[in-house]
Amino acid sequence: MKNTISHRVADFLKSYPPFSFLKQRDLESISEQISIIYKEKDSVVFAENEEPHDSFYVVHKGAIALKTSLQNDILDMCDEGDIFGLRPLIANENYQMESRAYEESILYAIPIVVFKPYALENRDVGNFLIESFASNTLQPYSKSHRGKLYGEDSLDTDAKLLDLHPVKYSKKLVSCSATTTATDIAQIMIKKNVGAILVVEEDTFPIGIITDKDLRNKIVTGIHPITATAAEIMTSPVITYPKKMTITQAQIAMMKSDVSHLCITKDGTVNSKAVGMLSKHDVMVSLGNNPAVLIKAIKRAKKAKHLKPIRARIMQLLQGYIDQNIPTMLTSKIITELNDACIKQVIAISLDKMETPPPVKFAWLAMGSQGRSEQLLQTDQDNALIYEDVPEELEEKTKKYFLELATHVNKGLFDIGYEYCPAEMMASNPKWCLSLGQWKEMIYRWITNTGKTEVLLSFIFFDYSLSFGDSELTNNLSDFIFENIKANPVFYVHLVSGALQSPSPTGFFRQFLLEQDGVNKDFFNIKNRALMPLADAARVLILYHAVKSISNTVERFEKLAELEPENSELFTACAQAYKVLLKFRTRQGLAHNDSGQYIALESLSKSEKIQLKSTFKTIKELQEIISIRFNVSNIL
Repeated sequence: MKNTISHRVADFLKSYPPFSFLKQRDLESISEQISIIYKEKDSVVFAENEEPHDSFYVVHKGAIALKTSLQNDILDMCDEGDIFGLRPLIANENYQMESRAYEESILYAIPIVVFKPYALENRDVGNFLIESFASNTLQPYSKSHRGKLYGEDSLDTDAKLLDLHPVKYSKKLVSCSATTTATDIAQIMIKKNVGAILVVEEDTFPIGIITDKDLRNKIVTGIHPITATAAEIMTSPVITYPKKMTITQAQIAMMKSDVSHLCITKDGTVNSKAVGMLSKHDVMVSLGNNPAVLIKAIKRAKKAKHLKPIRARIMQLLQGYIDQNIPTMLTSKIITELNDACIKQVIAISLDKMETPPPVKFAWLAMGSQGRSEQLLQTDQDNALIYEDVPEELEEKTKKYFLELATHVNKGLFDIGYEYCPAEMMASNPKWCLSLGQWKEMIYRWITNTGKTEVLLSFIFFDYSLSFGDSELTNNLSDFIFENIKANPVFYVHLVSGALQSPSPTGFFRQFLLEQDGVNKDFFNIKNRALMPLADAARVLILYHAVKSISNTVERFEKLAELEPENSELFTACAQAYKVLLKFRTRQGLAHNDSGQYIALESLSKSEKIQLKSTFKTIKELQEIISIRFNVSNIL
């Protein structure tokens, strides 16, 4: 006789991650050992510093509030389907928060010893639990918590490029049954223009494969008649692999088995549904999209329009890295190098269009997200140009030359997919095409006469990186900036004040704060509410420490962790949170073919919402630190 209660528990849990990742029979087995707990309003589930329970909890009905003695405010609110109390499973230490019933609640207590084997065997379950645990810590994604479940740090690994590069396979599967004749098979292959056909049973499971070579060797030679069935001429068993294959894995698999085609199945075995076919041709195409090949193609381009299809291939490469779950920083470095190569080539092409060489040395600067090496998606342009100081009588002629060059470059970047900046923050704008001395005069005004506009411009411009030209110019300007900021410490206060103006990502009960009006009404702005607060704070702190040549936000936090050991845990958590947010925005942008800035919350799963929220605690704590350090509370 079935256990009715345990089946009801299983039916409830299967709608929520990580239980939705489990097989039904495993979920039913776990549910038989779950305890059901009733909690009255204001009753404690576990206290702060209490020794860990032997179970973690899922809210069936009601709501559970999490808080600490240091902050009486509710830090988190767990409602239906949320999990909490994961510390015994992940960290093996006392609870750092109190959990109390915010209203009458029913909880499911899941024994650690029962559930842990499933978390270790199923990586989707394990990853979700780690992120959920992080969302209930003061410093999510902190170094001390990462890797506790698997005994390794899975976020950042070093690997050879081809071992990371995903191979594209054909998802348009051409198949037949075991009783299909050779004549019909040949006609199908001609009609579909394919070199192989999969033999399946029950329209799903692969049992064999027939290639052009099989037809030549077994039919044309007369070994079998043209009336022979697929079962007689097919190669069996089929060599199967999972969807996430790298180029190296595919090459080795084909060489090892001496085959020209691989069958891609849902779980990589012959016992699951066939989802695609991979040929040697597919491998060669994927090899053509690896970074080394793309760099060579970029450098060979003679016109900007020749770079546009290469940019499309870079986006395919990015999609592959995201699908393969390649570490964010490695992905960012590769895509940034390819983006920079495109910019350099557009500038080189534009220089060829000029009637004369540049009259003096110059430097082309990438600013904003490109300057920070964080522009994975194609957004709008943010750039500027610096040229050597010249005598006053040559200034007009020199500026005219570089404005013409910048116009060619901005047009070329537009032609390959980079939109013009709506605010005209581009080198073709006379405001952003200046001599070194003119740049210094303007930046000095920003630092000594700071208002909201000057703070905004500093945020954009101070993240510059050299794309093309003379590094002495940029080094000279960087030295000038640091010297004058040091001489005018009140400027830090203005920068911090500006950094703290970023809108909060969440409101009451940790609800996402959405856009209130405009075309993006009711969307979540991940750039302004999550990424910018972290990037702005990192910029302020790195300027405070006078660290030059580090513009990337993650690298800034990693450097700050070295410089301030007492805050190392927080800065490390900030670096990890930024990686998560950057990858999340990239996934959204690729999925919707846009910048990924505005997200429709109804399109997110519960696990994705938890992942987003888990990064927000670092924002709050980081902003508190810079507010206190620079004593800006009196002007906010």
